[in-house]
Amino acid sequence: MKDHTKPLLFVRTLSKDLWSRFVRFLYMAIGVYLIFLLLRYPALSLQYALAGLHLWFEKMIPTLLPFMILSGILINMNLTEGFVRLFHPVLHFFYGTTPNGSYTLIMGFLCGFPMGARIAGELCRTGRLSVREGNRLLAFCNNIGPIYFLSFVVSTLSLEQPLVPFLVMYGVPLAYGLFVMRFPLLFPIFASESQTSIRACSFDRQIKMKKGSLNRLTKSVHAESSAIAMSEQKTQAEGLFDATDHAVISGLIGIAKLGGYMVFFNLLNILFVPFTRLPDTLLKAYYCILEITGGIARCGSLHPCLVLAMLPFGGFSCIAQTYSMIRGTNLSIRTYVCHKLAQTVVTAIIYWLWRPF
Repeated sequence: MKDHTKPLLFVRTLSKDLWSRFVRFLYMAIGVYLIFLLLRYPALSLQYALAGLHLWFEKMIPTLLPFMILSGILINMNLTEGFVRLFHPVLHFFYGTTPNGSYTLIMGFLCGFPMGARIAGELCRTGRLSVREGNRLLAFCNNIGPIYFLSFVVSTLSLEQPLVPFLVMYGVPLAYGLFVMRFPLLFPIFASESQTSIRACSFDRQIKMKKGSLNRLTKSVHAESSAIAMSEQKTQAEGLFDATDHAVISGLIGIAKLGGYMVFFNLLNILFVPFTRLPDTLLKAYYCILEITGGIARCGSLHPCLVLAMLPFGGFSCIAQTYSMIRGTNLSIRTYVCHKLAQTVVTAIIYWLWRPF
């Protein structure tokens, strides 16, 4: 009998190889095009880069760095559960969170982006938060901060009645989070993860039943004891000075990363400079999708609905910054992006039906 799987396997391998080469060529072409634009428009490139640097220095450092350091101290000293002891029963009733999950939710909403992702990543790295709960919290608690919204967004967009946009901005993710935390199987991503874990557990049970070797069992027990020992070592509380020192260093590294992303993504505004005939609305939308802070500054009060609808998404710069905060954990950036897109669609529909401007 002929083996019909070999041609299919060859076609799949060839298609993957061609796709990989195409993606690499596309990246290279964009890089060459960007270098050409930097050389063609040096003054404009400097202007965009300085705009990102000023936004980072004037907005991000004063509003985020203190929260990064304070949160790092609480995490390193194992004080997060005590910090949310008063609010945890209420949040557990509605969202089913653990104490550290409640801490992530509160700090994510109060401190603003990207503190939700940063705290979830730190707690997952130290074993205080499960990956499953971390992914679900990350889906709705990593948003634009209320201080940023009231001090920058409201004034830039000239919102005379900011109460309703404020409620939409934070009411949508809070309501969305109820479904994510309580009914995760309604979301295909979590459903597929659940089915995968069930199949994996079933497969592991079959393997354990078939392979009852004493040597393998001894190694497994030894590996489990080592993992438990490492987890206990990670969750050991630090002293005040050690916790502060580690929190300051981690906060400075984190805020420096955010600055680099803001400068780079603001610089990417130069990509469409040669195309002067593009519609103004399309360019404004591109600015917001690329980097939300720069997009708000450029749109001003001309397109308030567009800016308010794009706030839940945050732009590609926010996605890159979120990935930087959860890198090294098993938290999924793909799941995060899908949920952000869903919340953006819901927010856009609300503004389209409401039409406040």
